[in-house]
Amino acid sequence: MYINCHTYYSLRYGTIKPEDLLMAASRHGLNTLAMTDINTTSACLDVVRLSKNYNIKPVLGVDFRNGAQQQFIMLAKNNNGFHNINVYLSNHLHHASSNIPNQAPLLEDTFVIYPFQKGKNFNLKANEFLGVKPTDINMLKFSTWYRLQHKLVVLQTVSFQNKKGFNTHRLLRAIDNNTLLSKLSKTEEGSINDMMLPYDELCNIYQEFPRLINNTQLLLNQCNIDFDFSQQTPNNQKSYTENETTDYKLLETLTYKGLAYRYENPDTTIYNRIKKELNIIKKKGFVSYFLINWCILKYARSKGYFYVGRGSGANSIVAYLLRITDVDPIELDLYFERFINLFRQNPPDFDIDFSWTDRDDITNFIFKTFKNVALLAVYNTFKFKASVRELGKVFGLPKAEMDLLTRGRYNKNDLDKLSRLVLTYSEHIQGFPNYLSIHASGIIISEKPIHYYTATFLPPKGYATTQFDMVVAEDIGLYKFDILSQRGLGKIKDTVEIVKYNHPNKPPIDIHDIKRFKTDENIKHLLRNAKAIGCFYVESPAMRMLLKKLQVDTYLGLVAASSIIRPGVAKSGMMREYILRYRYPKRIEKAHPVLLKIMPETFGVMVYQEDVIKVAHLFGGLTLGEADKLRRGMSGKFRSRDEFIAVKQLFFTNCRKKGEPETLIHDVWNQIESFAGYAFAKGHSASYAVESYQSLFLKAYYPLEYMVATINNFGGFYRTELYVHEARMHGGNIEPPCVNHSFSETIIKQQTIYLGLMFLQAFESNTIKKIIFERQQNGLYTSLDDFINRVPISIEQISILIKINAFRFTHVNKRELLWEAHLKISKTTIKHPVATLFKTEKISYKTPQLTSSALENAFDEIELLGFPLCNPFLLLETPSSNTLRAKNLIKFQNKTITIECYLVATKNTKTSHNKTMQFGTFLDYDGDFIDTVHFPPVAKKYPFRGRGIYTVTGRVLVEFDCVNIEVSRMEHAAIIEDPRYAVNSSNTTFQNKKSFKDHKTNRLSPMVSKNTQHT
Repeated sequence: MYINCHTYYSLRYGTIKPEDLLMAASRHGLNTLAMTDINTTSACLDVVRLSKNYNIKPVLGVDFRNGAQQQFIMLAKNNNGFHNINVYLSNHLHHASSNIPNQAPLLEDTFVIYPFQKGKNFNLKANEFLGVKPTDINMLKFSTWYRLQHKLVVLQTVSFQNKKGFNTHRLLRAIDNNTLLSKLSKTEEGSINDMMLPYDELCNIYQEFPRLINNTQLLLNQCNIDFDFSQQTPNNQKSYTENETTDYKLLETLTYKGLAYRYENPDTTIYNRIKKELNIIKKKGFVSYFLINWCILKYARSKGYFYVGRGSGANSIVAYLLRITDVDPIELDLYFERFINLFRQNPPDFDIDFSWTDRDDITNFIFKTFKNVALLAVYNTFKFKASVRELGKVFGLPKAEMDLLTRGRYNKNDLDKLSRLVLTYSEHIQGFPNYLSIHASGIIISEKPIHYYTATFLPPKGYATTQFDMVVAEDIGLYKFDILSQRGLGKIKDTVEIVKYNHPNKPPIDIHDIKRFKTDENIKHLLRNAKAIGCFYVESPAMRMLLKKLQVDTYLGLVAASSIIRPGVAKSGMMREYILRYRYPKRIEKAHPVLLKIMPETFGVMVYQEDVIKVAHLFGGLTLGEADKLRRGMSGKFRSRDEFIAVKQLFFTNCRKKGEPETLIHDVWNQIESFAGYAFAKGHSASYAVESYQSLFLKAYYPLEYMVATINNFGGFYRTELYVHEARMHGGNIEPPCVNHSFSETIIKQQTIYLGLMFLQAFESNTIKKIIFERQQNGLYTSLDDFINRVPISIEQISILIKINAFRFTHVNKRELLWEAHLKISKTTIKHPVATLFKTEKISYKTPQLTSSALENAFDEIELLGFPLCNPFLLLETPSSNTLRAKNLIKFQNKTITIECYLVATKNTKTSHNKTMQFGTFLDYDGDFIDTVHFPPVAKKYPFRGRGIYTVTGRVLVEFDCVNIEVSRMEHAAIIEDPRYAVNSSNTTFQNKKSFKDHKTNRLSPMVSKNTQHT
């Protein structure tokens, strides 16, 4: 009876969750329901999947509207009709400027229902009807349609469940229209009566017109949708070569062909593994999935793109031989069943990382090469704080009150009615879909047209994108291809190119020679001593400390470290236990014999996702399928909580039957539960470790070139400033941008590094292009006049260049250059210079003799680059007298010390009591690292107050040779007054002037540590 039902996927309109809609229908005695969200099919497949649980027959369609104005409803008679509706809707969504017309097109296997309107003439086709709302019944009695009731149906719209739902709906409409609730037009909201009524009550409303009830039932009876959610066979593109038999032959050929590239002398272990994997891949129907990935990466190699294949796919030797991954599963004893097994219903998973500069071309290649392709959507939902601001605007709250509410600094009893309403409804809409966006990496390639399953929209990237997310796609058997981007690969690729031009006589770098890297002593040194700043996945403070504690210098050790750093392992206490067993082998004797037998490589400690499967299978007696359900349930990818609980109970039952001690059972379960949702698959960690080794090799042998690439790829874990500092620590001479040497990106010439022009705040990319083009065409600039004659530039842009000392080759003071620029550059619109036969004679201006200082340079650098190129300790108001350094801290174990340090990074976390504690990463005067921990009382009393130098007091802690300061007090040190705005412009009064060096070049001494980190 209900042919027009909305969920909250009718964005900023509907307020009902899909399952709640089905529950309400079941409660009201309905057996059929039409799912017709507004201009979207996001909820359709989910409703079909869930409907069986409520014995409800689903009918699918779309409510086509312009804004809130309903044009018509389309219902699908069958799957073909649904396909046609999706095509039609997608056409409008891909052309956002086009409105839905008043009249629906004639689409095969569809019904159309127009809203009944007084005085409107309808010329209805055979598949078209008028929908009569309860409020239209009186009008109908006096309408010509009274005698044409065979074309009329019941139209009771469902958009919300109750009065609160209606209020929520009005608030969402006000947000959507960016207006005050009091000014929301009635035409922009639904009726308060748009709720679901019990079947009998709805029939009573139309008792005078039983024909309408019969028509509606007849229409719904003709609609039948069928989608298979059993996941028995994938719905991805079924064949790569248009024939599944030749697909398998090709996969087999490529696999054995790859042996020569990967193994010198393959043995029976390798051949047996290949045979087993190929057999399972064929049985599970994943042959084309492997071949499509192979095709994509073959193209990437042809273009010279760097990539990393990771995820559980690294557990496959077939993937290794096809060069989808670079991880040898035989060497690492990787568990293929973690990737694919006959019991698993979920798909294989290849995560392919490309450089952020190459990913778009790969995506374009996929869309051009394969037929039915779409990006996957993600639902961006309302978050509490954002909702508070949106609803605060709707209710007309002033900004100060909204700030108060978002920060949580209030007593609820002291708030007025409007503020309490804002909080109440912000909590209520938290989690509602707000708008559709693009999944970070997911692409689907379907056997059937994408519109068979969903409508698509066209985001700014210009690629068709589904209206459902990866979970729904997986439910229907559409398994995504993960095409990701990261800056780490960009750094590696760029470093190889930079080495070519900075060391032209050196042989080419084979960055894929991982076997040699694993035995390289210089790389081992960097790992053991955590000298890995800039290196992929091993540079963060937490990873740096873990490497020190473990003293890792092997590939397998790094693979384990990459996984135990994950939150779950750390919180379970097993990270510490792993370190103890790694450092002190006698500790291994405390491990349970069964667990040690299952996981000998990790000393009986669960480190990888495979360990969950192994322990659940071998210790808990679960089948491989049940064990994988357990892992997936904990990773948040599981649909049925009841099924997960059943598997958990089976684990406990089996362990008790085996006679395992109750304490041990619970201890093992707690380990599983604490980290299964966070830990990596072993193959995933191994893939990360491969990229880490590549970056470590470059850092060990080409540290300056690697830092230049890191800077150009906008860093990694830290800000650009630290990578500039790291280059300096390795002997690099850092130069600010220069019009004669700099390019858009940072470059290196031998040991000298010129920062790129693109790093200057507010400096325009078009101006950069003009400077470089003119220099390449007609040579270096000889003076400011020469530059102004050749480059069309505004006074604002040239002022940036002068302030950063980009004209230092002229040996003219920057203040004089600024005067000259202001006198010689008109503030009118800049035009391109026109070549003339004779040069116009310039009026010679004589500027006064002016001076600028090294301090002014430092503050200009802070303004334009975001950091000074000098040692920041030289900017202290009171010169530093503290002689304690990071390298000496270990001598003060368990003693309280005070040290001055420069803030690099902070991290906030929550204790078990939900209190905030913090971690700090600092540099000392010499440029070495200091790590601090701030427990909740100290974090509250002495909070971080932005960047700068801090005087830190605390107790020195040493654990596993790793040094930390447990902070008890922290003060933000004051820096000198900005000399550019000081009353005394001569800069002779500053107390820190004795620290200045190299006065002739107006530069301050940088942090130096005698290249102690240089390998």
